[in-house]
Amino acid sequence: MTATVALSGVGKRFRTVEAVRDVSFSLDEGEIVALVGHNGAGKTTLMKLMLGLIQPTAGSVRVLGEDPASGAFAARRRLGFLPESVSFNTALTGRETLAFYARLKGEPVGEALALLERVGLGAAGSRRVGTYSKGMRQRLGLAQALIGAPRVLLLDEPTTGLDPALRQSFYEILQELRGRGTTILLASHALSELEGETERVVIMNRGAMVADGSLAELRRLARLPVRVRLTAVGGLDGLAGRFADCGPLQRVNGHAVEIAVDDARKIEVVRRALADETRIEDIEVTPPSLDELYAHFLRSGEARP
Repeated sequence: MTATVALSGVGKRFRTVEAVRDVSFSLDEGEIVALVGHNGAGKTTLMKLMLGLIQPTAGSVRVLGEDPASGAFAARRRLGFLPESVSFNTALTGRETLAFYARLKGEPVGEALALLERVGLGAAGSRRVGTYSKGMRQRLGLAQALIGAPRVLLLDEPTTGLDPALRQSFYEILQELRGRGTTILLASHALSELEGETERVVIMNRGAMVADGSLAELRRLARLPVRVRLTAVGGLDGLAGRFADCGPLQRVNGHAVEIAVDDARKIEVVRRALADETRIEDIEVTPPSLDELYAHFLRSGEARP
């Protein structure tokens, strides 16, 4: 695959604050990557470096083959950006706002205005932005970021203020863009909603990258236990004892037992349960969540010298 963004040994210092430290990774065409980390971890700084809004104090940044810090960064027109806090002229309508940004990018105004329907603002396009709710302004910001069919899309906390239905619609748009080859970098604190929506996760902690990989790769590296929940017919008598050697057990609601087991032993637990199918009513196998992986790698990163 072709890398559209490449960072090598990137560092950024603001006086005495080292916001980013020795970060290296690349993003490929048609890839959705989640960039996660606590406030101050360096996520927004990395996006500003990719946009050319600030310059690195160490290392190199390449976006679509160019240096964003260069005054001749022509690739900027092929980038889309949604900041964490969107701010528009409240006296303009939604249509006027998109028309303004389309002219700035040199894109057809008609194509930009069509994006209002795509983000669910078609009926509100003639209203002033000052009357928009937070969620509506967020959707207008997404439409602005999509102007010109960008090859690289940088989204900073994009689902803030969106209800569940609109969040689902937002991720459907991202999957469509991904299918067209757009590279999408998505910074978010909403870890639970990222599962199933991104192929890869980059975890930042105090300016340093502490993990980078797919959920499957991160689970393999973290080696956190898998939870196997067994629901029994007619109570738990004797059930817990039969699985006590597999790992820590916890009774749930008097009808189920949950076992924290090494990933390598989950099949063994399931086979044991199936061997007693007259007593086992249901089996649930839950791998470590992104929240759990995030907490693990943050602890691991803080433990490094």
